[in-house]
Amino acid sequence: MGEGELDGRLRSAVRAGDAEAVRDLLNRGADPEAVDASGLPVLCVAVAAYDAPVAEVLVEGGADPDRVLPDGTTPLWCAVDGGSPAVFSAVLGKEPRLRLSGPARERLLVLARSWYETGVAEELRRRTGAQGTAATVRVQDGEYDWVDQVSLGGLVVRAGHGAILTSLEWAFRVLTPVDELIARAVEQPDEEHVDWSTVCWILTQRRSFETWSAVVAHRHDPDRAHRRFVVDFLRMRGFFDPSPHYEKNESELLAAWAAEETDVEMLVKVLDAFTDRDHPGQEAIGLRYAGHPDPRVRREVPCALSTDCVPRTAAASAALLTLMRDPDAEVRLRACTVSMRDDDLLPEITQALLLLIEDPDADPRGAAAAALAGSRDRTPAVADALAALLDEDNQLVRLEAAYGLALRDDPRTAEAIERVGPLGDGFEHDHRADELRRWRWRKDNSAAG
Repeated sequence: MGEGELDGRLRSAVRAGDAEAVRDLLNRGADPEAVDASGLPVLCVAVAAYDAPVAEVLVEGGADPDRVLPDGTTPLWCAVDGGSPAVFSAVLGKEPRLRLSGPARERLLVLARSWYETGVAEELRRRTGAQGTAATVRVQDGEYDWVDQVSLGGLVVRAGHGAILTSLEWAFRVLTPVDELIARAVEQPDEEHVDWSTVCWILTQRRSFETWSAVVAHRHDPDRAHRRFVVDFLRMRGFFDPSPHYEKNESELLAAWAAEETDVEMLVKVLDAFTDRDHPGQEAIGLRYAGHPDPRVRREVPCALSTDCVPRTAAASAALLTLMRDPDAEVRLRACTVSMRDDDLLPEITQALLLLIEDPDADPRGAAAAALAGSRDRTPAVADALAALLDEDNQLVRLEAAYGLALRDDPRTAEAIERVGPLGDGFEHDHRADELRRWRWRKDNSAAG
């Protein structure tokens, strides 16, 4: 295939949004700097289409994010202007602080800051002269986050410039004050908004005790959004940087916070983060809230009562037994699942799970089926309950039931496998499907022998 034909196919693949085809064509020799009919590089085509995967492949394949365009801008400038943090991140490229001159870095910062401080709708009015209300729609940006996409006067821009500004500052090692960054995050008080998630991520990368202290100081802020941000920061930081020093400080902080917090929504979040860590005071906190009037709080208690730091006390076991009879199905389920390896509690766990699989709500019913399937209880009552679940409409519940029967080598397993039906894609490495295959293999080989 000639070079011109490869470039033509590359342009078509970029317009079609086919990142894998773009990668393949670049590997075969297509020019990453190929231009379209208007003379713009294909990287700009991907940027204009908000196609982050294609833009990323192009930059990785050699497309220049700093190429000067006919209007004096660059693809990176266009990505900042467009307001999509996902596209911006794809186009930013390696070592931007070393690659770009000081004036070039400052111009990009000014552009992002101007969009953010002016507001997308107002900036579109200024650019287009259009009046009236801008049309706004929530769109996914990247794999996990969302952002508003704003249309006015024939222009469409995503309102992710707060996240872009935050990322640019960090890329250029501009250490923006922590309080200013958190103010950007909580302006859209949603953990899945691009501004919130980007600020949280960048602050976890600033690995200094000063940054950590400035963030956690917001746990005393009267605004719930600030306190929520602290919890989100602690969870993300602990996941990506589990250093013993910070782990101990954060466990102590969360222990004190859990004892003090009075807002139910915040208490749930704090307890959820607290029980992710090992702390000798977890059981005391669990016992403190075992009788809380709000079921959302009680749902966090079983994990606190099952800490690995210290052996479970008689008081904790008694509290778990009470929670297994809680009016809330999710509380009962969690109390059962955290206690599955406790032989002393197994009869009560089994009884609670047998009741849960009769719950009218499909979610606790399915979770209870999974717990019963893997339970060490091998009594006929459990096997019969699993067999009864083969009539469920939900295929995953039927799969759990068949899996439990196979583990018990129950004579109804062959029928159960048939009742599960074809599983389709995505189950190649599923432990339940593997067990059914092993069970069938054992029976086939036994018959052949």
